[in-house]
Amino acid sequence: MTVALVTGSGGLIGSEAARHFAGLGLDVVGIDNDMRRYFFGEDGSTAWSLDRLAADLGSAYTHHAVDIRDRDGLEQVFKRYGKDIAVVIHSAAQPSHDWAAKEPFTDFDVNAGGTLNVLENTRRHAVDAPFIHCSTNKVYGDRPNSLPLIELETRYELPEDHRWYDGITEDMSIDESLHSIFGASKVASDVMVQEYGRYFDMRTACFRGGTLTGPAHSAAELHGFLAYLMRCVMEGRTYNLFGYKGKMVRDAIHSHDVLTAFEAFFREPRSAQVYNLGGGRHSNTSHIEAFRVAQEITGREARINYVEQARTGDHQWYVSSMARFEEHYPSWKITYDVPMILREIYEANADKWVPKA
Repeated sequence: MTVALVTGSGGLIGSEAARHFAGLGLDVVGIDNDMRRYFFGEDGSTAWSLDRLAADLGSAYTHHAVDIRDRDGLEQVFKRYGKDIAVVIHSAAQPSHDWAAKEPFTDFDVNAGGTLNVLENTRRHAVDAPFIHCSTNKVYGDRPNSLPLIELETRYELPEDHRWYDGITEDMSIDESLHSIFGASKVASDVMVQEYGRYFDMRTACFRGGTLTGPAHSAAELHGFLAYLMRCVMEGRTYNLFGYKGKMVRDAIHSHDVLTAFEAFFREPRSAQVYNLGGGRHSNTSHIEAFRVAQEITGREARINYVEQARTGDHQWYVSSMARFEEHYPSWKITYDVPMILREIYEANADKWVPKA
């Protein structure tokens, strides 16, 4: 048996990872206790996704409803599969910087402590397995907001001659900036993943994601920007738009493109790598621009409540450079852009989110 162990297997990236690695012929072991329901309520619950995974993958998928903070429970799973584990994809996390401020202990215990638990169990029981960690661009804190941005009609933008116009690279400092509580806990996990790569010579990678998105997102207000935006337009919900005149820019990468990047690392792993991960110049949008696309796709008018105060630590402009990853894995290519992503989210959720006549 060759096993892909996936934490957060009911989430957007976790469920995509389960399907992707099952498609490669691996047996998938999923770890997910639906803590998104605790974080974000019913909107955020992954129960539907886990049910669908079990139905679609059948015997290729084995589920364990274990909390990654539970060291004993986690160890039992790792001991059971041991050296059959060929890869670990760690996507379980508390993902919202707004939510983290409400329960800092919970946020840190999940993001930092939970990651350490998964790392140490990998070292003890499957040390040769590549370890793929879902980090975040929030490790850079609010430093991107110090860039010399220009205000355009629908977005903020960098001058074309700026060294990061094509995307922010991994040499941006993570120090001396406001991270949010969430960002700080993810810094701790990010650095620990790097350290296990260097100190224990494990093959680890931190993927510092921008907006990771796709139709499998359990879209909630505090997490899941594009999916939640589309959900609001489809359902006629009011979207609370926080600050920067709605011109803040995000690059968006579809979960399929995320997983082809993960597969590339799995097939040719390296030690203690850090990669920015996002749509780059190929796939990025401001909130204003995303609403326009969503309205065109649905034929429905967006309901927007503009809130002047931006979220603490929120990025005004963030576009990822994938140059380092593309240098290491030149065969990898991004395939989705923002309009494609929004259309797929719409089509996949029309039966759930379009009001019945």
